[in-house]
Amino acid sequence: MRLFQNAGLSPAYFRRLGALARDQRTFSGRLQTFLSDRYGASHLLKPVLEGTPTAFFTNGDDPVLQHFWASENGLRKDSSLEQILLTQIEASVAEVFYNLDPMRYASEFIRKLPGCVKATVAWRAAPSPQADFGSYDAVVCNFPSILTQYRERGWRAEYFSPGYDPDMDTYAENVNRPIDVLFVGGYSRHHLRRAKVLDAVASLRDRFNIVFCLDLSRLTRLAESAVFRMLPSGSTRRRPRDTSAVSQGPVFGRDLYAKVASSKIVLNGAVDMAGADRGNMRCFEATGCGALMVSDDGNYPPGFTDKMTMRIYRADHEAIAVIEDALRNVEQSRRIAVQGHQMVATRYSKARQWQDFNNLVSRL
Repeated sequence: MRLFQNAGLSPAYFRRLGALARDQRTFSGRLQTFLSDRYGASHLLKPVLEGTPTAFFTNGDDPVLQHFWASENGLRKDSSLEQILLTQIEASVAEVFYNLDPMRYASEFIRKLPGCVKATVAWRAAPSPQADFGSYDAVVCNFPSILTQYRERGWRAEYFSPGYDPDMDTYAENVNRPIDVLFVGGYSRHHLRRAKVLDAVASLRDRFNIVFCLDLSRLTRLAESAVFRMLPSGSTRRRPRDTSAVSQGPVFGRDLYAKVASSKIVLNGAVDMAGADRGNMRCFEATGCGALMVSDDGNYPPGFTDKMTMRIYRADHEAIAVIEDALRNVEQSRRIAVQGHQMVATRYSKARQWQDFNNLVSRL
């Protein structure tokens, strides 16, 4: 199978990549810098991570990366990102196009693909009522309720899961974990339920080392600015005092791995639009790097089981009780964390993920 995998980057990670790759002047150099940082590695397929010659990967929304490729391959300087991506796919003679950024490259793009492409797959794990993915052969994610929404729109939808990054092995072995509770994630109007849990857990900061690495929304940053701080209308957008006190900036890639590997507990919580389904990438990163994941109640992927491979809370006050219990019962918590790591490293290995992908493509 000749594979072409495309991904997209968050605005905050663009800034990090710009700093990491500031001395790179080639497509391969900037791309290798990205791949070495392991950002989103749970979603990258085995041949991509291993550099297999029959697999081509790019971030189709990275103008620096894409214009490096365009310059190196004789395209016009004013070529659009879409034109560059289409040319890359044709040049790679890809048989399968797997897209992690279908909101940018939706059905209209798929209809322009070269004839070498025989199968198209899109990953999308969020409600997308205004999107059109109908030209893809399949839309995949690991949230059953979202897959049902896609099927109701007449699209083929299949269950597919993130995978365990083998580079997490070294991080999982770390036993020096000075952070008692870590949270890494976004903070915005889409996270109201999560924000209540965060503030409840932050109230433990006088007794435990609590660290939140938050990627703040534009509205939250604006509400907390000096100009708007005196306006009552922004109060619901601002972080409460305890949450602000334990907050740091966002972390990504290997910095995220290192942060998790320095933590006894990683707190997780679904965004408001997730419904009852669970299984965001943090589930795989927290257990993968050897921390005890404490997360909210819901429908988890196979293997994520309360008091066996993780701990579950059902309300903000219960999150506090679960965390206090876990920090008191050190040996039990470490045993659950180890079992969580063993589970995700085996059940969700890159080899199994790649086999599942091959099985999926064979059915299209």
